[in-house]
Amino acid sequence: MHRRLTFSVCHRNLVMSTPFVRQLSLSSFPPPGLVSLCSNGKLREALVEMTVQGLEMKFEGYYTLLNECVSKRALREGQRVHAHMIRTCYLPPVLLRTRLIVLYNNCDCLDDARRVLDEMPQRNVVSWTAMISAYSKRGYASQATNLFLQMLRSGTKPNQFTFATVLTSCTGSWGFDLGRKIHCLIIKTRFESHIFVGSSLLDMYSKAGRMLEARRVFDGLPERDVVSCTAIISGYAQLGHDEEALELFRQLQREGMTSNYVTYASVLTALSGLAALDLGRQVHNHVLRRELTSYVVLQNSLIDMYSKCGNLSYSRRIFDSMPKRTVISWNAMLVGYSKHGRGKEVVKLFKLMKEENKIRPDSVTFLAVLSGCSHGGMEDRGLEFFYEMAKGENGIEPELEHYGCVVDLLGRSGRVEEAFEFIKKMSSEPTAAIWGSLLGACRVHSNVNIGEIVGFRLLEIEPENAGNYVILSNLFASAGRWEDVRTVRELMTEKAVIKEPGRSWIELDQVLHTFHASDRSHPRREEVSAKVRELSAKLKEVGYSPDLGCVLYDVDEEQKEKILLGHSEKMALAFGLIATPEGVPVRVIKNLRICVDCHNFAKLVSKIYGREVSLRDKNRYHHIVGGICSCGDYW
Repeated sequence: MHRRLTFSVCHRNLVMSTPFVRQLSLSSFPPPGLVSLCSNGKLREALVEMTVQGLEMKFEGYYTLLNECVSKRALREGQRVHAHMIRTCYLPPVLLRTRLIVLYNNCDCLDDARRVLDEMPQRNVVSWTAMISAYSKRGYASQATNLFLQMLRSGTKPNQFTFATVLTSCTGSWGFDLGRKIHCLIIKTRFESHIFVGSSLLDMYSKAGRMLEARRVFDGLPERDVVSCTAIISGYAQLGHDEEALELFRQLQREGMTSNYVTYASVLTALSGLAALDLGRQVHNHVLRRELTSYVVLQNSLIDMYSKCGNLSYSRRIFDSMPKRTVISWNAMLVGYSKHGRGKEVVKLFKLMKEENKIRPDSVTFLAVLSGCSHGGMEDRGLEFFYEMAKGENGIEPELEHYGCVVDLLGRSGRVEEAFEFIKKMSSEPTAAIWGSLLGACRVHSNVNIGEIVGFRLLEIEPENAGNYVILSNLFASAGRWEDVRTVRELMTEKAVIKEPGRSWIELDQVLHTFHASDRSHPRREEVSAKVRELSAKLKEVGYSPDLGCVLYDVDEEQKEKILLGHSEKMALAFGLIATPEGVPVRVIKNLRICVDCHNFAKLVSKIYGREVSLRDKNRYHHIVGGICSCGDYW
């Protein structure tokens, strides 16, 4: 441990002494030898010169030495300068003490930096800001905000750097409330239009999910830089507002915005959500032209984008070409295989990761592996991985998300009772997500008894989640229990729960065409509706029979079939057949889980029309060729 250094004794006894008065004179310069030594990188020799100088050392000499220590992050040498001040009873002014704070902060000695600040007889906005910045950068949010409040109470007025720094610590509910109060102070002191402050404000609002406020701050900036533009695009992308992120990026590109690797990574996140492959390729070309592919974060984003757009082979090509991979790189590739139901590839890649022994798997890695086994119908292999993990052999303790993967793994394979018993034996309280996974399995495998218990348990835990009502209603409808269906719907009305509307979209010539159930808003709606009817008639000739069990309403069969034909994924698929040449793959994305009838419909379309069809829903990917789906009808 390094020594704790303090000025307090000298300050009490010598505050009015000659050494204190003489250090305030700035008229002299440090000895030429000391300056020369520092400028030539000979810090140790300069420290010897400091010792020779003794009591003759003045402000300029100390300032030269401390700047050199800061630039080299030379902690021990900086401590020698600090100790020399104490031994010679030299009481430095605010500027030198601030340099000491910066030195200790840069060397991760925050306690020493705070001690220097607390002992300062006088402080200026730079010294306060330096300490607040150190706390913020290292994630000590409460210390940063408390020190900011202490600064205000001292009567020191914050500047734009203070505001920009402290706002980064305004996270969580309490921190966000304080951040809004700080925003009011920023408006009063007229710092809102400053680019640093504005960027921090919109970043704070984005992280809190308050994009309307973030956009208001952004639109109010008199000038924008790459940081502020990236912050707002990233905010949209991280919250799943993918179309807004893409549209803003296009607008800013037209206005001449310069993008950096973080900007492109954020845009790729949005394109991953939209599964906009052509646009993703265009952004990739931008990255290549700008020679930014050396950034690992960008390569990880490209792996994620291509896999979510259905192009796993290109994801793997990027992965294999990376000179250096992080655990995020491995996880992105594992998740890609998992979402595509490629369980064997997941296991193979995980084995390669362990054999290379360069990157240690983390909890996300095991989530991807367990999920891959679940989607790939490899429940026994998945259970082996889980129990291996539970023994602590990998240094990672199973979390609730891993238990949820096991429940999903058992439930998908039809082992509903076993999954129910597994939940009962959990040491921790099951989350709503775990119960929800089991409820979905009960719906797929028509286990009404367990499903009823689980469903009403879920309605108690999260009464505002519309999905739980819908799945439970589906379960009752599949069993013909229409009275129970009505009861569930009445509960939805009573709780004012609104189901997220289903929507599907397809990218054509870098334009996204979106369809809703029974949509009448698309400019080619009549043509699309006619094509859906044509497809239905042609498919019936080869044995297609609508799965009326996918309709939740207690209406006659003719009406049920009409409802099925209005599903958004059928309309997007029909539009793809109309708008693209023969032989071109049709890629459809849906925001919710695809229904069984639409899945069967797409398989027959692929077989009869000789089209490759890619369907990406909320849970996974369905790659259909010649009427055969990559999911093996298991999803």
